[in-house]
Amino acid sequence: MKQLVFLGLLGPAAVLAALCALSGCKPKPSGPREITLQRFFGACDAQYGHSTDVAAAEGECGIITTLINRFNAENPDVHVKVNIVYWPGYDQLSAALAAGAPPDVVVIHQSVISDYSQRHLIIPLEDGLRAVGLDPASFTRAAREGVTRGNHVYALPFDNWAPLWHINMNLFREAGLVRDGQPVLPHSSEELLQQARRFTRITRRPYFVQSTVNEPSAYARNLFTFLMQQNQEFFTDPRHIDLQTPGAHAVLQLFRQIYEEGLTTKYQDYSAATSAFLNGQGGVYLVGTWMIGTYTQASRLPDSPLASGYSVVPYPQLYPGRDVTFADGHAWVVPAAKRSDARTRAIFRLLRYLKDNDFEWSRTGHLPAYQAIIDSGRWRDLPHRTEIAKLVDTAAPLPPGVQRQFLIQQIISQEMESAVTGQKSIDAALKDAQQRVNDLLFNLL
Repeated sequence: MKQLVFLGLLGPAAVLAALCALSGCKPKPSGPREITLQRFFGACDAQYGHSTDVAAAEGECGIITTLINRFNAENPDVHVKVNIVYWPGYDQLSAALAAGAPPDVVVIHQSVISDYSQRHLIIPLEDGLRAVGLDPASFTRAAREGVTRGNHVYALPFDNWAPLWHINMNLFREAGLVRDGQPVLPHSSEELLQQARRFTRITRRPYFVQSTVNEPSAYARNLFTFLMQQNQEFFTDPRHIDLQTPGAHAVLQLFRQIYEEGLTTKYQDYSAATSAFLNGQGGVYLVGTWMIGTYTQASRLPDSPLASGYSVVPYPQLYPGRDVTFADGHAWVVPAAKRSDARTRAIFRLLRYLKDNDFEWSRTGHLPAYQAIIDSGRWRDLPHRTEIAKLVDTAAPLPPGVQRQFLIQQIISQEMESAVTGQKSIDAALKDAQQRVNDLLFNLL
C-alpha cells in the first residue's frame, strides 16, 4: 500500500521507471533527441539518401543531403529530421510560424533576415555560437554583413553567392576575344556593345544567354549591380527607393539595346537558358555561383561545347565608381520557440557541424562564409576559385534594413522586362517600379 501511495505522487515517466525498478525490468532508452531542419536545394534521395560520403557528393542537393546523413551517423544521440520544401520555402516557414510549430533550423537567404528579425520570429545566435566555440569574427566581411542586424547575429552564414559571367571560351576564341588565355572583358557599356556585336557577327550566336521568362530576379540583380558600380544609393532609407535617375535609365537603355540588336537569347526560362549555355548557344551566361560545378564538369567532357573552354568571372566594372557586384547568401536561422536546454544544445551542435563543413559546401561554387577557408590552399585549388575570390571584398548586399527583398526584385524585374522588350518606355517602367516598391514598403506593419 505504501508503494502504491508513493507511486501516486510521481509523474507518468517516473511511475514507469519506478514500476520497472519494482518488477526488475530494464527501462528502454529514450532514443535520440529529434530536431527538425527545413531546407530547399532540391531532393535527391535516390542517389544520396543513404550516403555519408560527403567528399564524393556533387551539387547543392547531394552535398547537403550527405552532410546531414553523416551528422546523424556521427551523433547517435541526436537525429535531424529534414523537411524539404520548394524553393524558396518562405510560404511554408510562415505557415509553420503561424501554427506555432516552426522547425528548429531553417535555411533562408540573408536578404530576408530583416523580415523575420524585426518581428522577433528568429532568435539572435551570437551567445549560442560562442558556446560551441564559433566566433562571428571568423566570418568573411560579406557573410558578417549578411547575417548581422543591429548588434545581433541572427543567422549562421553558409555562403555568399553572386551573379557571374559564365563564359564559353571556345566561342570567345572564335570571336577573337581571348588574350593570353584570358577572356577579353569590357570596361564600359560602349565596349560591351562593341564586343557583343563582334561576337554575334562572327559566331552567329548571341553574346548573352539570359533567363528572362518567369524569372523573378535576374533583371533586378543586374540593375542593382550596375547602380552600385555608379555609387548610386538608390535606397534613400529602408522604406524608400529612388529609381528615376539618369543612372538607372542608362542601365535599362543598355539592356534594351542589347535586346533590340539580337545580342542576347530571348524567350528562355531558367531551364532553357541553363541548357542553352551548356549546348554552346551563346557566349556569356548571366547566372550565379551555383552553376560553376556543373559547367566545370561539362568542360571535362570531350564532346561538350564547353570542352576545355569554360571560364567564369565576376561582373566586369562597366561604370566609373567602384568594382562591386550585388550579392546575397544562404544562412541558417533558428525560429523563436520554447525549447529545452538539451534541444537547444543539439541545435547549436548541428550549427557548429555545418560551419566545420563549410569547405565541402563551397564545392557547389558558392563563396565560403569563413575567411580561413577563403585563405586556404585547398579552396583556391578548386576550379575557378582564384577568379571569383575577389568577391569576398567586392560583393555587396542591399541595405540590411530593407524588407521584402524577394518581392522587390520581382517587381523591378517585371518592370525592367517591360522596358527592355519595348512594352513600356524606360521612363514609365522606372516610374512604375519605384511607385510599386515604395507602396509595398509604405504598407509594411
